[in-house]
Amino acid sequence: MFAVLAFCICGQSSAAETYDIDPVHSSVVFRIKHLGISYVYGRFNGLTGSLIIDQNNDKNNEINVTVKSDSVDTFNPDRDKHLKSADFLDAEKFPEILFESIYFIKKEDARYEVKGELNLHGVTKIITVEAEHTGSGEDMWGGFRIGFETSFIVSRSDFGIKSLPGAVGDLVKMTVSVEAVLRK
Repeated sequence: MFAVLAFCICGQSSAAETYDIDPVHSSVVFRIKHLGISYVYGRFNGLTGSLIIDQNNDKNNEINVTVKSDSVDTFNPDRDKHLKSADFLDAEKFPEILFESIYFIKKEDARYEVKGELNLHGVTKIITVEAEHTGSGEDMWGGFRIGFETSFIVSRSDFGIKSLPGAVGDLVKMTVSVEAVLRK
């Protein structure tokens, strides 16, 4: 369910720039096996966070992302309530899913490598993902935006989420798409 991850860069100037994630135009979508037969899809709403981008020095790049655990949405209120319970996300005890980068560096063209700490269900793990810079440019309101996307797989049991192992798969495919706005 979970994670949230990283994105990369293409700023306007040579100085470090700070971008705020636009929660309306960003998404975290996941899929997980049900009964070993098919996939169930869902999403988390309200992704927030920021990026610091320095075109001249990758060592200054940062990304921090927060997702509210109780924002899980599988288009089924009963299932969502169960996912928010102590059986799965335990949203009352662990209200946020967090990602904080250790580094993110450009590898080639629009591809970046992002390594960071993913905190889910009170457990922190280091993950490394490949992110794609999907575009950048001015918006119709006079701002500047950048976009990134990544897909990766996490094991829910690695984060202490072990309920219903026969009915619900262990591997969760996450797709995170971020649009961020240059802070003025």
